[in-house]
Amino acid sequence: MQEIQKVVLALDVHDDKKCKKKVLKVVSSVHGIDSISLDMEKRKLTLIGKMDPLEVVGKLRKTYYTTIDTVGPAKEEKEKDPEIIPIVYDPCYYPRCYCIY
Repeated sequence: MQEIQKVVLALDVHDDKKCKKKVLKVVSSVHGIDSISLDMEKRKLTLIGKMDPLEVVGKLRKTYYTTIDTVGPAKEEKEKDPEIIPIVYDPCYYPRCYCIY
């Protein structure tokens, strides 16, 4: 079974509502897409779900020039910072120093 993945596509589209509507209509016909985000300024289409990226590109290339930018897991795992262990002063462990002058 496929994992949920994030696919970013670069599209060659114009900044008008007609192109945006056409792209969203083509992409929404693909089975397995959970989220669609289209940035018209950067000309990037971001898809999240269990879909085949080649199927999406194949359908979009019938109308617009499309390339795959990135394909990866939907959630980026962050590296954990090493835990900082606080140093606690224990008066029972450190005996008092009795200095006689």
